[in-house]
Amino acid sequence: MTPTLSIAIGQLNPTIGDLQGNTALMLAAARQAERDGADLVVFPELSLTGYSPADLLDDADFVRRLRVASEALRAASRATPALHWVVGLPVERQAAGGKRFYNALQVLRDGQVVLEQYKQLLPTYGVFDEGRHFAPGPDAAPVLRIGMARVGFLVCEDGWNDAGADYPVNPCQRLADAAVDLVVSINASPSQKGKRQQRHAVFSKACARHGLALLYVAQVGGHDQLVYDGGSFAVEPDGRIVHEAARFAPALDTLRFDIATRRFGRADGAALADVDAAGLPVLAFYRQQIVLGLRDYARRCGFTQVLVGCSGGIDSALTLALAVEAMGTSNVVAITMPSLYSSAGSVADSVALCRRLGIALLQVPIQDIVAQVSATLHGAIGERPHGLALENLQARTRGTLLMTYSNQYGQLLLTTGNKSELSVGYCTLYGDTNGGLGLIGDLYKTEVFALARHLNATAGRELIPAAILDKAPSAELAPGQQDSDSLPPYEVLDEILKLLIEGELLEPDEHRAAHAAVRALAATAEGAATIARTKALIARSEYKRRQAPPIIRLRARAFGNGRQLPIAARPY
Repeated sequence: MTPTLSIAIGQLNPTIGDLQGNTALMLAAARQAERDGADLVVFPELSLTGYSPADLLDDADFVRRLRVASEALRAASRATPALHWVVGLPVERQAAGGKRFYNALQVLRDGQVVLEQYKQLLPTYGVFDEGRHFAPGPDAAPVLRIGMARVGFLVCEDGWNDAGADYPVNPCQRLADAAVDLVVSINASPSQKGKRQQRHAVFSKACARHGLALLYVAQVGGHDQLVYDGGSFAVEPDGRIVHEAARFAPALDTLRFDIATRRFGRADGAALADVDAAGLPVLAFYRQQIVLGLRDYARRCGFTQVLVGCSGGIDSALTLALAVEAMGTSNVVAITMPSLYSSAGSVADSVALCRRLGIALLQVPIQDIVAQVSATLHGAIGERPHGLALENLQARTRGTLLMTYSNQYGQLLLTTGNKSELSVGYCTLYGDTNGGLGLIGDLYKTEVFALARHLNATAGRELIPAAILDKAPSAELAPGQQDSDSLPPYEVLDEILKLLIEGELLEPDEHRAAHAAVRALAATAEGAATIARTKALIARSEYKRRQAPPIIRLRARAFGNGRQLPIAARPY
C-alpha cells in the first residue's frame, strides 16, 4: 500500500489578542482532526495571537500573557499525542539588539516543539508593517520527517518571492533544493479584489517551476479594516490547484497526500478535481467581504445591534441592506432626519426601503434644531449660518442625533460614505462621517449602484426600491441640490479616481479602462481641468479621511493604514 499522510486544514477565525480563545479553537480543531484520522493539522500564521497583534507586542502585560499562552498551547497538544500541530505565534529572540520577536512557525507534538522556523521575508508595504515588530529569520529551510514524508514549511510572504523581484532570498528555492515531499505554508493574507487569483497564480507557478506539492492554509474573519477570506488550497507539482476550502467561513478539511506520487486526494481516497479558476463574481465578493467584516467587527467589539442614518439615498440604502444580511432584521435600526430641504420622496423612499427590509425606522425632523442653532449664533454674532456652513450644520445635527441614540442604546453607528465621496471630501466631519465603521467606503459610487442592483437581483425582488436606484444623487442640504452641481458625473469621476488613487494596483482590465477614459478626458482643456481639480480635491481632503472611522477594505489600496499621505503638504 502506498504510504500517505493525512492532513487537516485548520482554517480558523482567531481573535487578535484572545490567547485563551484562540488556543481553544486550535484544540477543538485538533481533536476533530484526530477523530478524522489526521497525522497533521495546520493552522494559520500567528494563529495564537491572531494577525496582526501589532503594538500589542510592545505591551509588557500582553507579552507576559503571550509567554503563558505559548506554554499552554504546547501543553494542549498533549491532548492529541500522535497528531502534529503546525501553529503560528510570535517567539521572543534570544539575541541582543534588533527587534524583539520572530514571526514563527512551530510544529508541536505531544507537548514538545519538534520544529521551529522563523519567517524570513517581512512585508512592509500596503497594510503590512511586520518590520516594526519582527526580525527576519535566517536563510534556512529545516525539514521535518512525518511518517514517511519529508515536510518543509513557509510562512506567508516567504512563498511570494519565487520570481525574486522583491527580496534577495528565495525560500521556495531552498525547499526545492532540500527535495521535500510536501511544503506546508501558513498564512494570514488579507483579502481584496483579485487576491484569490493572485495567490493561485503565484503558488501555482512556483510549484510548477520547482515540482513542489504545497498546502496553503489561510486565516478567515474580519479584523478592523481587514477581512481574511480563507480559501485555503492544495497545489500539485504540476501547478494544478486541486482543492479549495470554503471562503468567508472557517473550515476543517482533511486531505490525503500520497507521498510517492506527491498528489492530494480526499480523506476517503477519492480523486480531487481542478478548482474553478474564476471564483466569485466581483459583486458577490464585495457582498461577502462586507458582511463578514461587519459581523466580526460588531461581535469582537461587543455590539449586537447597528444603527444607520437613512436619507432615502442609495448609499444609506445599500448600507442598511448589507447590515440586515450581516446582523439580522431585529438588530438593525434606521433613523431618517428630514430637513427643510429634504424632498417628500426621500422620506417616502426611506419608509418603503425599511418596510421591505423589515427593520424599524424612526423619523426625527431636524428643521427646528437647525433653526434654534442658527438663532443662537445670530444672537451671538449677528449673522445666521448660510451657504456651506448651513449645509454642514444640517449634517452635523444629524450626526449628533445619531451618536446620541447610539450612546443611549449601545448600538454601533455605521457611516454611509462611499469611496468617491471620501476621495474628494464630499462629506462633513462630525456629521455624516460620525460612526464606528464604514461598510461601503471602498466602493466607488458606480459600484454602489451596481452592488445594490446585485442585491435586488439575487433576492428576486426589490429590496432597494427602484425609486432610490433611479434618482439623481443628492445630499439635499440646499434647494434643488444635486451631486453633479459640484462634481463630474460619477461615471467620469470614478475612472479618474481609480487611476489617481490605485493606479498600477488596479487589475489589468480595470487599469486599461481607467487609463483610456482619463487619457480621452485629458485631450480637452475642460477635461484636463477636471482631472487637475480632482487631484486637488483628493489632496485637500486628507485631513477628513484621517479622522474618519475605519472602512472595510475591498481593494488593493483602500483609505486607512494602507495609504499613508501627509496632511500639511502641497502635492500638486
